Amino acid sequence: MGSRLVVIGLTLLLAVLVVGGCSADGLLLAKDQPQMPSVAPRTSRPVAAADPQPIVLPRDDAPHRRLTEWWYYTGHLRTADQRRFGFEFVIFRVERGEFPVTWASHLALTDESGGTFRFSEQSEIGEQVDQDAGTADDQRVGFDLAVEGGDSFQAPDVGGRLGPADQTAARSTMAATAWRMTGGGGRDRLDAVTHGFGLRLDLDAGARPTALHDRDGYIDFGVGGGSYYYSRTRMAATGTVILDGVPAAVEGQAWFDHQWGDFIQVGAGGWDWFAINLDDGTDVTISLVRDAAGAYPLVYGTLVRADGRVEHLEREQFRVSVTKDWTSPATGAVYPAGWQVSLPGEGLEIGLQPTVPAQELDTRATTGVVYWEGSQVVSASRDGRALGGEAYVELTGYGPGLELARSP
Repeated sequence: MGSRLVVIGLTLLLAVLVVGGCSADGLLLAKDQPQMPSVAPRTSRPVAAADPQPIVLPRDDAPHRRLTEWWYYTGHLRTADQRRFGFEFVIFRVERGEFPVTWASHLALTDESGGTFRFSEQSEIGEQVDQDAGTADDQRVGFDLAVEGGDSFQAPDVGGRLGPADQTAARSTMAATAWRMTGGGGRDRLDAVTHGFGLRLDLDAGARPTALHDRDGYIDFGVGGGSYYYSRTRMAATGTVILDGVPAAVEGQAWFDHQWGDFIQVGAGGWDWFAINLDDGTDVTISLVRDAAGAYPLVYGTLVRADGRVEHLEREQFRVSVTKDWTSPATGAVYPAGWQVSLPGEGLEIGLQPTVPAQELDTRATTGVVYWEGSQVVSASRDGRALGGEAYVELTGYGPGLELARSP
């Protein structure tokens, strides 16, 4: 699954967009309502499909006519003088019947060497964003996505929400600069800069096979629907990081997740997601999905060996223990902040600790959620021999959600 079910928040956002112009009895966000652009509704609905269907690449890198979809990158970068960064860049797509397609995008940069974290967010509605790199539905070969945002939403910055004096400047920046993802077939380009930080990267998966999760790339949620899900777990990255307006050449690697399907809400209690690259060429991803009662109805993982072989992991094949907590000074949320991941059958013990504790994103303006996603210090061993690596962890369901209020 990969874990990216902020679609709950996106659904709330879509509801807000729809009722924003309603009467005084309508449901409103507990803040000033943004002025939304006029966008014509869709002329047709997604056609129901018999799932699962085989994933075909690069065709399925492109957008799909499904309820929910996202293209999600995390990664690790370094400069020539070994200054290190982590990054997250994602574009979400939500389609709900006759309503306009809704988009949101998050961008985050962790300065691991400097101990700081920055993030921002944008959103847009309308089919004008819905592009792929092909010329017809049966000739899709990739994606070309650009979320411009406009002046509808403010962008968070280092210390939390921007003050009133800064919001106008932030909106102006968002309106002028689109965040863009293009690519397909394992060769992608990312371009997203705002508020003096961002990245411009070229990514290449090389010959490493794409990992289809749960064996065939389809996760069955039962009555909740299902999700197609694959990853390119070790893409070579080269390009530029911008920090405080200053560009720096970087190289490193990125992890790409792509999910889509006819699902809206899965994991009502949240989830913990782990993406681990070990120095011996092994990649591991683990998803722990909670229900509203705190139980774990969906627990699974994927192991990619150094030679590219992909293996599904059942919950009995690994253990995840929390070793430390962290309390957000911004929201009061308490997050796990250290883990021990064990794969006994592989002789692997993997310790994870955040490179920077405060890697929390308050994205209630675009997706209705507060979550934590950040780079990790990896201390691992295989059969007792020390092993290094890099990792990202995502945590949802720990922070506050979207505040809604009835208008007077």
